[in-house]
Amino acid sequence: MKITLPAVPWGRWLLMLALLVFVWAQLRLWVGTGGVRDILRIQHAVVAQKQENRRLLERNRVLRAEVLDLKTGTTAIEEHARLDLGMVRNNETFYMIPGAPSPMATPSQTQEP
Repeated sequence: MKITLPAVPWGRWLLMLALLVFVWAQLRLWVGTGGVRDILRIQHAVVAQKQENRRLLERNRVLRAEVLDLKTGTTAIEEHARLDLGMVRNNETFYMIPGAPSPMATPSQTQEP
């Protein structure tokens, strides 16, 4: 007794397999780890981080200058004493004008309800 197998369309199966491999590769390319979507997200994060770094560098530069001024000069110390603590020098007269914001007032204290 001889057993014969039915004819199988191998070409159709190979085509389906190739199509599945192609779809899988495209999915990995566009939405997988390290794909186009990941790269775009990382590029946006890099741009945002560079902007934040520039902002922080400028803030550090201002703070560095203020620290240097406080260490070396007396004008910055005097300015802080006058504005933050409301101090006046000897032989100076302090005038308070009603309705005018106090030099020591914070922005929230100067706003009217």
